[in-house]
Amino acid sequence: MKLLEGKTAIITGASRGIGKGIAEVFAAHGANVAFTYSSSEAAAQELETALNATGIKAKGYKSNAADFDQAAQLAKDVLEDFGSIDILVNNAGITKDNLLMRMAEEDFDKVIEVNLKSIFNMTKAVQRTMLKQRKGSIINMSSVVGVKGNAGQSNYAASKAGMIGFSKSMALELGSRNIRTNVIAPGFIETEMTAKLDEETVNSWRSAIPLKRGGSPTDIANACVFLASDMSDYITGQVINVDGGMLT
Repeated sequence: MKLLEGKTAIITGASRGIGKGIAEVFAAHGANVAFTYSSSEAAAQELETALNATGIKAKGYKSNAADFDQAAQLAKDVLEDFGSIDILVNNAGITKDNLLMRMAEEDFDKVIEVNLKSIFNMTKAVQRTMLKQRKGSIINMSSVVGVKGNAGQSNYAASKAGMIGFSKSMALELGSRNIRTNVIAPGFIETEMTAKLDEETVNSWRSAIPLKRGGSPTDIANACVFLASDMSDYITGQVINVDGGMLT
């Protein structure tokens, strides 16, 4: 059963990791996929080709969600190319970890700009289209760190917690027009980035998780499919922890 048949999704930061996993699973469920990337041009081209081969329409856009004008232009281009915007997945994000005493001001500002300001930019960019359609699903990718905090990640935690507050506010503002806004808070997800960590560190993380394993991009993508589909029509303003029980 294809849960997203005929819907168009924008996924930011989708050339690798979690974003790529979401794009692939959305395509498998029949969604047309517009995705953004910042620098990985070859990876983006490869993903675009692979997604189109599944029979849906897919297109990659080089666009910086942290730039207000670029976000507005992206929404305009996607609407022109695809005819509708039904789903927005705000996935683009960065980390610049350090203890507060060693954190530079620019490291704080950059993480807030890319992770949090981009949510404002993109939501504002798609809002008019979704209001006209009187339907839409916005999914914001937070983190367990945004829910519980983490030493050495005050900038990242602040950006991800801010995302939750913003999403709950949007759920209240846009709910009367049938536009839903929800949050996914991933736990330890194993991607290309975590593959660079030493085995001992990874195993200590796995053993601390009740399900005794790291998550995969597909685990996150499956939760996104549910929130993007009509199956979750009465769910808005919620934070779903996809973390193997970390925050239990």
